[in-house]
Amino acid sequence: MNATPLDFAKAREAMVEQQVRPWDVLDVRVLEVLSTLPRDAFVPEATRALAYADLALPLAHGQQMLKPVVEGRLLQALDLRPGDSVLEIGTGSGYLTACLGRLAREVVSIELHADLADAAAARLAALGLDGNIRIETGDAMQLRTDRRFDAIAVSGAVDAIPPHFLEWLAPEGRMFVVQGRAPAMAAVLVRNQVNARRIDSLFETELSYLVGAEPAPEFHL
Repeated sequence: MNATPLDFAKAREAMVEQQVRPWDVLDVRVLEVLSTLPRDAFVPEATRALAYADLALPLAHGQQMLKPVVEGRLLQALDLRPGDSVLEIGTGSGYLTACLGRLAREVVSIELHADLADAAAARLAALGLDGNIRIETGDAMQLRTDRRFDAIAVSGAVDAIPPHFLEWLAPEGRMFVVQGRAPAMAAVLVRNQVNARRIDSLFETELSYLVGAEPAPEFHL
């Protein structure tokens, strides 16, 4: 039996109160966004009943929709302000994109796969959430730009943080990224500070790698 909108509303409340908040996500702005945005509208039909479950949900091309708790921690760590410009690397379903758009002035989201980018853009437009969001199809691993962003959200893992990602951070900018190799991946927050760059480990998790950011193959004799 398909869930009704009322079921989804209750599931969304339970997600926030039973999953996200207990994982030390206490920023009221983040909790308000997660409590009001319809995550189910961004989930593929086949897994829509699991929209608010504590799971990473599959997308096309081997991509995944992040767990709600990871999305909550990401949004809280970036500490977005109303005037911030945000770069998202990996649009996926567009749900995290929508969350970023509710918290910041502007979001530019880069998606490698054109079909995912188009579907995400259509969902955002249908919900009237696309006013301050621009989705572009491209390969972030190859992209070069002079733009600088106040915050960068990387939705896939990297073996090591690509140097050009760091170049995109504005002074005082923050970047959330998961780096390393399973089972020792860590979500980290990179902060641009005066004459220095600080990296803080936030929590352990596992994500699929961004295409092109996987570990180099190891050869053994």
